[in-house]
Amino acid sequence: MPRLTQRVFGRTREGDEILQLTLEGGQVSVQLISYGATLSSVRVPDRKGSVDEITLGFDSLEGYLNPHPYFGSTLGRVANRIARGAFTIDGKNYSLFCNDGKNHLHGGKKGFNRNVWCSSGYQRDGIAGVVFSYASPDGEEGYPGNLDARVSYTLNESGTLEVTWEARTDRPTIVNLSNHAYWNLKGAGNGNIKDHLVTLHAERYLPSDAELIPTGELRDVGGTPYDFRREKTVGQDLEKAGGGYDSCYVLGKLVDGWRKVGMVRETSTGRGMEIFATQPGVHFYSGHMMTPMAGRGGKQFPVYGAFALETEAFPDAVNQKSFPSVILRPGETYSEKMKIRFFAD
Repeated sequence: MPRLTQRVFGRTREGDEILQLTLEGGQVSVQLISYGATLSSVRVPDRKGSVDEITLGFDSLEGYLNPHPYFGSTLGRVANRIARGAFTIDGKNYSLFCNDGKNHLHGGKKGFNRNVWCSSGYQRDGIAGVVFSYASPDGEEGYPGNLDARVSYTLNESGTLEVTWEARTDRPTIVNLSNHAYWNLKGAGNGNIKDHLVTLHAERYLPSDAELIPTGELRDVGGTPYDFRREKTVGQDLEKAGGGYDSCYVLGKLVDGWRKVGMVRETSTGRGMEIFATQPGVHFYSGHMMTPMAGRGGKQFPVYGAFALETEAFPDAVNQKSFPSVILRPGETYSEKMKIRFFAD
């Protein structure tokens, strides 16, 4: 039976209490903190039963309060980039804080990842879970409307992790919630991920300009270094891809409520993860722009020290009319899901 425990993780510099909630199911344990509704730890066994940490994070709250590249963060109101931090809804122009050069990234200067969320844990029907909630006020980071957001994490008896994002608004606004966990299946801090084997169920990807804003084209992956339809290592075509991957892939159709995203395996440990989602895209980041830093247990996180697979709507979708819409209106409910099945073979 999965179980839930919690403790005080620390206090913010403003004095807000931050909780750490731990979910345990099978041989998998997941830790979450109420600062940023953050997925702070995932521990899974290898083929020999040896359990190790596979996501990048910190031992203490201080690490999350300091600058870091969104380790395990909930991204919002809009994950990824919005060109020039500008968009229009119903003829009205809006301007957002630009925190990535001339563009808006992952919610702005103080996105959802740097806010304190309310939390509530539960155990029932063979799962343990945590629900985080946050009320984003009208005008926060330049976004219109009061937005009530919820992020739910559940872990079942077999060790499958599921994340659900929900939101409602009182004015037309834009929403694209995601999680930015960084993964290393050898163990966090145990070298780079260039030899990880990746499969992505995507026939097309979104080419982008020098500022990583999509051009609007949906390009076939065939004949390009972005083709992961057949399993290959991260490093195989890395140089052909300009030294790193930082691109959104177009996922296939929903089948029984889910889209297949992909699978990642690491042969020395036997650890693997299979991902499913409801969103239309997944952003694959190879960690090539990571700034080396010390993390949990004093371990060093190097360049290429982890990868990210962020299930999401397409970047800059509000300004690309051919992309699926990210506009949320009053009376509607934004609801998207992602799940990860961990395994060892």
